[in-house]
Amino acid sequence: MKLTVAAIQMDIQLGNPKQNIKRASKRIEQAAMKKPDVIVLPELWTTGYDLERLDEIGDTNGEEIKRLMSELASKYQVNIVAGSIAKKTDEGIYNTMYAFNRKGKQIGEYSKLHLIRLMQEEKYIAPGSSKGNFMLENVPAAGVICYDIRFPEWIRSHILEGASILFVPAEWPAQRLSHWRNLLITRAIENQCYVVACNRVGSDKNNTFAGHTMVIDPWGEIIAETDGEEETILFAEVDTDLVEEVRNRIPVFEDRRPEFY
Repeated sequence: MKLTVAAIQMDIQLGNPKQNIKRASKRIEQAAMKKPDVIVLPELWTTGYDLERLDEIGDTNGEEIKRLMSELASKYQVNIVAGSIAKKTDEGIYNTMYAFNRKGKQIGEYSKLHLIRLMQEEKYIAPGSSKGNFMLENVPAAGVICYDIRFPEWIRSHILEGASILFVPAEWPAQRLSHWRNLLITRAIENQCYVVACNRVGSDKNNTFAGHTMVIDPWGEIIAETDGEEETILFAEVDTDLVEEVRNRIPVFEDRRPEFY
C-alpha cells in the first residue's frame, strides 16, 4: 500500500499552548491542501519543554487536543499522528502521542517510556507503560517519542508486533544532529521498516533544535529530508509492499536467536 505522509516541522513557542495550537492548525490546513494520507506533528508541540509549568499549561486528560485533532482529521479526511502533548492526569503528567483516522476516530495512544535525564524530563513527567502500536489504513504501525530511539530493544518490540511504519515525533537538539540521523537510519535498517521522524525547529531557553525531519525506507535510504532548520512541511510517499520485499530478501526475523539474547 502506498501512503503519502506530510510531516510538519514547526517552531514551538515555549509555554504558549494557545499560539502553538493556532500555528499547528494552520500548518495542518496547509498540508491537507495536498491531500496526504497521513499528517504528523512533533513532540510536545503545544507547550515545548516548559517542564516547570506543565501542571499549569498541560492538557487535562488530553481532552482539548483529542477533540481538536479528531475534528481536523474528520474535516480534512486525513489520518493524523498528532505528535505528543503534556497530558495531565490524576496520576501525573505524561508525554503522550495520539493518532486519529480519517473519520476522526482515535486509533492510537502512547506515552513516552524513556524519559531523558539530560533535560530533567523524569522530574516532571511520568513514564508510560505500554507500546505504541496501532493500525493505520490497515497497515500495522507504531509510534515512539524522541529519546526512545536510543533504545533498540524497545523499537524492536514494536516491530515484532508487526509494525511496518515507525513514527517518531521529536524535539531533538541541533548539537546531536548526527546522532538523530544515524540512529534513525539504523532503526530503519535493523527493523526493515519505514521511519517517519518529525522534529521541531527553533529554540527555547536551553536548546536550539535540529529540524531535519526525515522519511527513511526499509533499506535505510533517506527518501526525504528537510535541508535546514526552518519551518516547513515534508512530503514523502511510503510503499509498505517494500517492507515485505526487504524482509523476504534478508530474513532477519526468521534468523533471530532470541533464546540466546
